[in-house]
Amino acid sequence: MATSNKTQIWATSTPCTSDSEGSKLPGPQDVELGQVRHETPPYHVFSKRQKWFIVCLVSLAGSFSPLSSNIYFPAIDSISSELGVSQSDVALTIMVFMIVQGIAPSIFGAISDAKGRRITFITVLVIYMGANIGLAFTSSFPMLMALRGVQAAGSSATISISVGVISDISCANERGGFMGTNAGMRMVGQAIGPVLGGLLNSAWGFRSIFWFLFSFGVVASLLLVIFLPETQREIAGNGSNPLSGLHKPIVALTKTAKVPGAVPTPKTRPLNLKNVLKPLTHVFKKDIFILLSWGAVVYTLWSMVTSSTATVLLKAFPRLTQWQIGLCFLPNGIGCVLGSISTGRLLDKTFKRVEAEYCKQRGMDSIDIKNTTDFPFERARLPLMPYFSFVFIVALALYGPSYDLNDLRREYAPNLIASLGLQFIIAFTATAIFNINSTMLIDSFPDGAAGATATNNLCRCLLGAAGVSVIQPLMDAVGVRNAWFILTGVAVFFSPLVWIQWKLVMAQSVRASRTGPDPTASYVALLLRRDDYAALTGNTRQV
Repeated sequence: MATSNKTQIWATSTPCTSDSEGSKLPGPQDVELGQVRHETPPYHVFSKRQKWFIVCLVSLAGSFSPLSSNIYFPAIDSISSELGVSQSDVALTIMVFMIVQGIAPSIFGAISDAKGRRITFITVLVIYMGANIGLAFTSSFPMLMALRGVQAAGSSATISISVGVISDISCANERGGFMGTNAGMRMVGQAIGPVLGGLLNSAWGFRSIFWFLFSFGVVASLLLVIFLPETQREIAGNGSNPLSGLHKPIVALTKTAKVPGAVPTPKTRPLNLKNVLKPLTHVFKKDIFILLSWGAVVYTLWSMVTSSTATVLLKAFPRLTQWQIGLCFLPNGIGCVLGSISTGRLLDKTFKRVEAEYCKQRGMDSIDIKNTTDFPFERARLPLMPYFSFVFIVALALYGPSYDLNDLRREYAPNLIASLGLQFIIAFTATAIFNINSTMLIDSFPDGAAGATATNNLCRCLLGAAGVSVIQPLMDAVGVRNAWFILTGVAVFFSPLVWIQWKLVMAQSVRASRTGPDPTASYVALLLRRDDYAALTGNTRQV
């Protein structure tokens, strides 16, 4: 077959295959007239080291949400005294924070999907820093309530944007580790936040907490401005598109050179109400609803444990100081960190095993995960869910009665071991469930990861806000032990959702999101002879 004067045809997509640095499978994007090329552009041009740098950078920025939430807890009593309101009133600011924490990512996630990750990241951090300056000068309870909502809007959006960045640069077979690291670094804020809050509050008062958060926001913003490139694939492609303006970092990670015809001209999708609300429609899909529901229940129960810790400890151990109460949050935070990191590694290991079995059954060397419609994602992501859920429920059942052990000699710290040890287990298993849920959700909607994550966040935070608002009245009414028995019953009631997700639903949305005709196939078929197109698709002889 003559090769001169051939017209080159390139697809606009790059496959996400089992080789994270590029695929060796021929596809429409590798086609020349009359010839199949055996090398395709990588899913992303960043090296493994560069990807890890980006993941750590955005995960650091994503830590503002859990840090801002948990650094506040040890100061509840001080805020109550200084502003002249009850602790129940101060607890309402936690509820407001969680409500906005659920709503804001849906808006900013859609903006980041449409206009880019980098610009949106910087915007929300500016909002966050402004809120912290205002909170540092808080003089009234209404002012505190309003600015905590603004603070939540800026901090919570960083999570969905960071997940969007990870989805932009990673394939499914490496995403579990990245997501685990992302969640683990965020949970460092969960671990050290209460300790820092206790120390700052005891030394300089609760306003020093917000000055610290402002300073941290400045550092993170500078790092993003200097190092973070735009990764949104409609703007940056696979990282080979040259960036300009606000999309370009001060220090570029790579020298990008545009390959003629290989990557489309950058364009952004329109930002309108329809695109903002689109991720919310995922909630009405049967399997996604079940996945989100169990995650939201677990998140709510875990939030109730965390938000009630300070008041329960002050009642049971009145001699504890503010910074000692902050230290008591460490088991919860450490459990979150370890749960995130270990689950990420387990998810990658399980995914690779299922992928190898899938390829072996079909006699394939590798697969294009992103465009595969029958890959058993539920087998790759969900097998650990029942075990973590069972341990979570058992620990929750024991948590309330553990405080009964403190009735004697409650001035001695060793009496805290049972309660704080159970907090560690609850946090570890809850975070593992969150990580599995988040990774499965991104597998379902790889091209709308920020929006899908925002939907997940919305379900968790709205239900969590309701839980946080009732936990203190519930414990006051029936006691700590009986309150947690009741909440354990709630967990048991919803636990069949785990079995339903695994046995009946079988990840329908994952497959549905990957079905549909190849957008380049019809165009290629028009320009290639029938024999050549058949060879491309593997149905007849080789060209």
